[in-house]
Order: sequence, then C-alpha cells, then structure tokens
Amino acid sequence: MRTVVLGARPAELEALLERRRALGQDLYDEVWAGEYHMVPCAHPWHGFVQVALAEVLGPLARAAGLVGTGPFNLGAPDNYRVPDGGYHRAIPSEVWVAIAAIVVEVLSPDDETWQKLDFYATAGVDEVCVADPFEARLRWFVLTGGGYEETDHSALLSVTVAEIAAQIPWPTLP
Repeated sequence: MRTVVLGARPAELEALLERRRALGQDLYDEVWAGEYHMVPCAHPWHGFVQVALAEVLGPLARAAGLVGTGPFNLGAPDNYRVPDGGYHRAIPSEVWVAIAAIVVEVLSPDDETWQKLDFYATAGVDEVCVADPFEARLRWFVLTGGGYEETDHSALLSVTVAEIAAQIPWPTLP
C-alpha cells in the first residue's frame, strides 16, 4: 500500500517521523530524490535469510578483499537507499556511502527492491544479490553499461550463484 502526501508535510506527519527516529524505527527509511519512503522493519524470516546469506558470503568476500556491512545509506542525504547488506572495498567511514562493490537485498512483501536497481547502477554498484525467500531463490546481477544483467556467478567473489544458494537453509514459508 502506498500513501502519498503532496505539499508541505503536516505537523502530524513530522511528529510521526520524529517518533520513529526516537524509537529507532526508521532504520530502513529511504529518500528517493527528495521523496521520503517510510519502510517498516521486515518479518523475522527476512532477517533469517539475510543472516544466512551473510554467513555464506562473508568468507568469500574477505578472500576477495571486501568488507561486509549490514544495512547502510548508499547515496547522499537527499537521495539514498538502504540495502539489506553490502560489501565494500574498504570499511566505509561516512554515514552516506557513495559506492559499494556488492549490495544485498532480501525480498519482502511490498518492498521496492526492483525499483532500486537503476539507482544502484547510477551509483556504480558492481554487483547486486537478490534473495527471494518466497521462491527459495538467489539471483545475481552484474553492472554492464548503464544497467544490470542477470548472471549465474559473481566475478568479484569467484563463485557461482548455485554454489551460494545451495548453502542457504531457506525457510519453509506459509
């Protein structure tokens, strides 16, 4: 479900955003070219897949000289996305990270993962990993030109998508 508020933010909306910040509920909120996207925390099975994937990718990333992180702000204060995880060429030292080698997204109901790909391409993210808990499927995309093409392997991690996916204990979802 989408809610769009045109014009200046009403005081009630500002109060809601401030309450979310105070409670730490805004971790996954994003700003898309000045448009605020309020994103709720995902279901626990999302976190389960996210952690399992990080456990598999971590050693591969370290061997490739990459550093893993959890969610982070990719972009600038007025235009950023928050992937579920990322792998970087060095530990980011800023709040607004300009680039990542790999971003990881785990699909959730009503999420905007697929709409983020153009932003990631513009930012120069080399590879995008998308985990789909509903289909127990892992998809990998590589930056070519100005967009992404699906591939069966990660050149950065020197591994096939099938090898990674086979190590994930996909949950049985209702």
